[in-house]
Amino acid sequence: MRPQSKIAPDWWDYTTLDREILDDAAQLSSDDLLGMARDGFAVKFYDTIEDFYLAEALEYITSWRQATADRPAGICGPIGPTEQLPLVARLVNELNLNLRHCHFWGMDEWAIDGREAPEDFPLSFARADKELCFNRIRHELRMPESQIHFPGVPSDAYSRSFDRARCLVMQGGQGEVKHWAFNDPPRRTGAYKDSPPSPAEYRKLGTRLVELHPMTIIQNARTSGGGVVTNIPTQAISVGPVETWKADKVSIWHAGAHDNPFGLRLTTLMISKRIPDSAVPMSLLADHPNVQFNFLRAGIGSCGAEMH
Repeated sequence: MRPQSKIAPDWWDYTTLDREILDDAAQLSSDDLLGMARDGFAVKFYDTIEDFYLAEALEYITSWRQATADRPAGICGPIGPTEQLPLVARLVNELNLNLRHCHFWGMDEWAIDGREAPEDFPLSFARADKELCFNRIRHELRMPESQIHFPGVPSDAYSRSFDRARCLVMQGGQGEVKHWAFNDPPRRTGAYKDSPPSPAEYRKLGTRLVELHPMTIIQNARTSGGGVVTNIPTQAISVGPVETWKADKVSIWHAGAHDNPFGLRLTTLMISKRIPDSAVPMSLLADHPNVQFNFLRAGIGSCGAEMH
């Protein structure tokens, strides 16, 4: 039987992995991370934060430039990080890029009482996307509202929108529980009491209402809520693996702010060595044909002990 989580015993998470995998990940150097690239898995480093977020913003521009009337296309993007979003708006305006054939998918949203959070909720992801990006684009260049897709309950229309246009890039960050979007590991109960879902079973999940792992709640309180855990919802709506595998490319951006040095190393190792495990949801991307990890070099850090 696999060990209990050291963080939340009623849940699955990365602390339930074999200790050898965890120890191997902790020993990886920055150069080792670069060496983890393989066919279908690219690893890129950026030396300045300006270059990092500009490159992230340019993924929007590159994707939208490929959209045509006959072949609409777009990008699925995160809240976390958000620093790229004002840059996207500035680039669209400066380049006079008309977005009439373009699409955008917000990859997740908080849920309150089983429904998507309204835009007047202080942590609303839809509001953040609009205020930081879409409302800053000149009116004559904006895409139609019907081509901006945010997940909700029910999620059928959102999920079907991935068949209306090509999702060229699904962009995201990585949380401390090793998720993309809110694809968290499940509770350790029922059919999953002794082992987490198989990778194949987890891969069948589409956009859905998710119960959040305690680590995700604490992380978001730290990064977005001043540490007030009681203000963070315990549920969210998340794009799923089903939609993720419809994206031509999955691009994950590691600035070192949302996950720690160990987490960055662990998922790089598991994807590179093809060790998918649903207790580490990001590791399931080992089976996606086109994944890129983007690191801010200064954010990679070290797993060595250091007293503060």
